Amino acid sequence: MQLEILNIKGEKTGRTVELPEDIFGIEPNDHVIYLAVKQHLAAQRQGTHKVKTRAEVHGASRKLHKQKGTGGSRKGNIRNPLYKGGGTIFGPKPHAYTFKLNRKVKDLAKISALSYKAKENAIIVVEDIAMNAPKTKEITNIMKALQVAEKKAIIVLPEYNDNVYLSARNIPNITSTLLADINTYDVMNADVLVITENAAKIFSDNEVVEA
Repeated sequence: MQLEILNIKGEKTGRTVELPEDIFGIEPNDHVIYLAVKQHLAAQRQGTHKVKTRAEVHGASRKLHKQKGTGGSRKGNIRNPLYKGGGTIFGPKPHAYTFKLNRKVKDLAKISALSYKAKENAIIVVEDIAMNAPKTKEITNIMKALQVAEKKAIIVLPEYNDNVYLSARNIPNITSTLLADINTYDVMNADVLVITENAAKIFSDNEVVEA
């Protein structure tokens, strides 16, 4: 898959980059994408929900009345779950929601997500963004020039750039990430991928790193 490299003004530079078909041209596997997205969202859950059982609530342990002969139901103490202020039956307890996926499954999911973006023509390769200082307006102008200012976009960088990160984080629909940190959820959640030239060259060398 060959893409034109644009400059930060949205103009063609006359250079192209070849993105490998085995990453951007496979038949996407929807099920592994589902699994990878599910794993990502599950990992975001804190799992700190907790209720008190009848052993943990306050209240006397005295039996309220004798077992038989009252005409009423049998009862234990005031901490019985049937009473207001009593313990909760089978309530939630703290636990992790995370689950494991094999590396090959995660790799296939990410490649499938990238192939979807390639099929949708939702990948833009732009020359490396050089900034002397954090300027949100500068990133906004670049996104406008690339005609993606109104879309949910991810700027994919080959290495951490503090100025680009600080400039993009104030724009609600624009995020920046490292090529090594890109994951299936981020790719599927974005409308368009804005990949810098050096990051695209790493793709060309098949050096895709799993997050």
